[in-house]
Order: sequence, then C-alpha cells, then structure tokens
Amino acid sequence: MAFLFFFSITASQVTVYLGDQSLSNQGSNTNVVTRSVSKLIIHPDYSSSTHDNDLALLKLSSSVTFTNFITPICLAAAGSKFFNGTLTWVTGWGNTASGVSLPSPKTLQEVQIPVVGNRKCNCLYGVGAITDNMVCAGLLAGGKDSCQGDSGGPLVSKQSGVWVQAGIVSFGIGCAQPNFPGVYTRVSQYQDWINQQITSNQPGFVTFTSTGTDGDLSVSCAGLPTVATTTTVSTTASPAVCGSTTLNTITGSGNSLASAGVWPWMASLQRNGTHVCGGTLVAEQFVLSAADCFSSSTNASDWTVILGRLKQNGFNANEVSVNVTKISLSTGTVNNIAVLQLSRKPTLTNYIQPICVDLGDNSFPVNTQCWAAGWGSGGGVEQILQQFNTTILDCGNASSSSSSICTGVMPLEQTNKGGPLMCKIGQSWVQAAVLTLASNSSTNTSSSNSTRAASVSDVQVFTKTSSFSSFLNTTVGSFPPKASTTSSSPTINPVGSSASSLFSFTSLLLLSLPALIQMSS
Repeated sequence: MAFLFFFSITASQVTVYLGDQSLSNQGSNTNVVTRSVSKLIIHPDYSSSTHDNDLALLKLSSSVTFTNFITPICLAAAGSKFFNGTLTWVTGWGNTASGVSLPSPKTLQEVQIPVVGNRKCNCLYGVGAITDNMVCAGLLAGGKDSCQGDSGGPLVSKQSGVWVQAGIVSFGIGCAQPNFPGVYTRVSQYQDWINQQITSNQPGFVTFTSTGTDGDLSVSCAGLPTVATTTTVSTTASPAVCGSTTLNTITGSGNSLASAGVWPWMASLQRNGTHVCGGTLVAEQFVLSAADCFSSSTNASDWTVILGRLKQNGFNANEVSVNVTKISLSTGTVNNIAVLQLSRKPTLTNYIQPICVDLGDNSFPVNTQCWAAGWGSGGGVEQILQQFNTTILDCGNASSSSSSICTGVMPLEQTNKGGPLMCKIGQSWVQAAVLTLASNSSTNTSSSNSTRAASVSDVQVFTKTSSFSSFLNTTVGSFPPKASTTSSSPTINPVGSSASSLFSFTSLLLLSLPALIQMSS
C-alpha cells in the first residue's frame, strides 16, 4: 500500500478498508467495509526530523457496524507501564524484509516481539533519539520487526483478557536488524490530546501495569542520565499537600470523559456494591459528600468508599476499597454535607490524592473557570467518570445569601450528587461546593432554605463549603496544606508515512484490527 505524508494530502484522497485479511481478495471478502475520510487531525507538534508526536486521527465519513471482524481496541491510558520484556504483537501488510514486498495473496501478518526499555533503546539509537513519547519493541538479535508499509499499525499487549494498544508503528533503521528495535509512538502519552479531539463517545482507555521491577533502569551508557536514587518504579506522590495532580493537564472547556488520575480525589460511595453518590477525599482519612446521599441509611457499616476509580464497569488498576467507620452530617438549613471517616488511611498515589477544601480563605470571582465531575449515564457502557466545565456567574436574584456560589447549568444527575465543584487556584485545585441537584422549579427565585441547588434561568446555585467551615474543622480536625507555588546518532529512516494513524469512525473510536489506508492521486 502507498503511504504519503498526511500533511500533504486532503481527506478526500484517503479510503479506509476495515475487516480486511488478504489484500488480493478484497473484492470477494464480504467482511470488508470501506469508508472515505471526512477529516484528518495530525498532532500539531509532530516533528518530521525526530518523529516525535507521530500520530494522527482519521474521522470516517460515516459510522461502521461492529462485527466479529471489525471491533475497537482499548488504548493505553496515561500512566501505563510497559516494562522491558513485556510481550507485544504488531500486525500489518508491510514488507517482509527491507525492500521485499509481501507476496500474494498479501495476507495480514503478525509477529510477537518484546518491549525494549527506553534507556536501552536510547543507547542503541543514540542518546536523545528516543523520547518519552516513544516505546521500542523488537529482538536485540534481530529477525522480528515491523517494516516499511506497516506504519500506522498497532502494537498491542494483552492484560486480564483485554487487548490494549501500546504503540503505533513509527520508524526504525532497516527492518529486523540486530540492536535496532522498531520505534513506536507511545499511545499513553496522548490520552488528553485524543480526548480533546473526540468530545463524545470517546475511546476506552485502560491503564496497563507491568508487574515486578523495570530492568531497563539498570541500563547505562555514555551520555545517558543516571536514574534518580531508586531502582524501582513508584507511582507514590507526596502525601503532604492537597489539590495536587501530576496527571491533570486538562485544557479547554466542555463536557467529556475523564482519564485516570485527572481527578485523583474522586470517590465512589457505594452501598451493597452499588454506586450511590460521588464524594471527594479531603484528608487522608476523610471523604466529603452530600448529606442527601444517606437518606436511605446512615449506618457506616452499610457503606464502602472506592478511591482511584475511573470506570464503574470495567477494570480499574489503580483503585482501592476502604470501609467507612463513621458518618457525620452537618445541621445547617441548606444543602447539608456529610463527612465519612475511613477505616484506614489509603496509600496516596498519582491516582489517589486529597483536594483542598475552601474554608473561607479563597475567592471565586465571576468568570472563573471551574469543573465538576461524577459518574452518570453519559459515561457510556463502562460508566466512565465524566467531567463538566462551567463558569462562576453572578447569582443575581437567584440567591441573596453570601453562602451561595453560582455557575452555569450543568447536566447533573442523581449519581453525580456529592461530587465536587472545583476550581484551580494557583497550583492547587480547591473544592468550592458539594454538588447537589438543580431544582425543577421554573420560578425566577429560589428559597434560601431549599434542600437542593436551584436553577434560575441559566444559573445554578450551590452552597459554599466555607459555609460549613466550623463543622468541617470540628469533624476532620486538620486539612493538608496546599501545593507550593514553586513547584552522535545513526541516520533514522521512517517506516512508511510520516504521521502514523489511529483509525476511527464517526464517533472516532479506534479500531483493533489493522485498517488498510489507500490514497488516491
């Protein structure tokens, strides 16, 4: 198949073949589906000289029906670890050796190869040639590799019965040469970017976690930086501060599905194994939620808190489940809150961190951009955590109370209740209010003793957490402080095209079976 630079062609020149097996028998294969491409999205930071950020998204002109021959692949989520030696598979219709085309009937090829750690790969290619946005795979003895014509295809690995795409065929030196493994675009580095392009029906991201220790950390060569102090990989983050999240690089606005670690304080409050409400970790042993969530039971033994969870249905590698020993409810006149004391302090990681709570020492001016998060019906089959962007508004006649904070209306549901309204102040995320449900009232005023948030025109009203500062200080005791405000190479020959492709259809899900891309002149 012919690959051209994606930035030198138009979408109308591209045709995608799905469900294909043998290129010579396309006309007789009833499993094949073809689609034209309506949009090409090339990563804006792609470098043709270094091949960094080598990926693109293709939006198909219309959706396809999933079959036994066409089905989507899960993508490696941010924070995934593919240690040296992890077994992977690569598939494609490329050359069988340098300059040797795939013979007729040109049947799809597959080969199993192990991951080669980035430190080792840098030593082989020349220090600096392999970036964190890349992953290498192949036999150091040579003999197995992707080749010209495989570019854009998937590098996949299986975890707990689920196939996960770790990489995209990008470049190499020759094919299957000793000491030059293939280089692939590391998919897990692009979860935020992909989700920013795909705003609905987003692809499924799975955190891939290698077991044991990473042998690549012991590799050294001239010019390669030394490994920091420890010889094991740890995801443990500092337990000393609140509102800090190393995996949150969220930009822009709108409503979308979250990725693992973006909101590490999110808690799923469960009764009898069923998610009831959201909540937030606000101190190492305390979770904040809405008092309304406990109308069915205030018996602590009925409840469990799950931290580090992304999906209500599906595999969550980073979650922990903690029992509840005490439930305390505030006794105010409006939108009361609840504090849950946990049976133990969970280990804080990049996926489990406390959020800062506004106790009256923060301001949220009009037009401040904030976010809410929770699990609702918009999370798809896996019920992935949703995130909602909103803006702080003047409450106007919606509320005369100084204890109120107002935002644009968000599509909140019963299962979102108890989650946070959160805004970033300096380096720290701060919870300004606990989510409650909008009133169904169509009036232009709201009662000050309402037990739910009121929706007035395009304004949604919540009660500030600072209104409960006395209750919170008494119940929790002390809160963690905020985060500080200081916080010679061989010639490389690309394999096939310059911008590798993740294949998608109308909803931009990525496809697991290799897709043949043909381009017209």
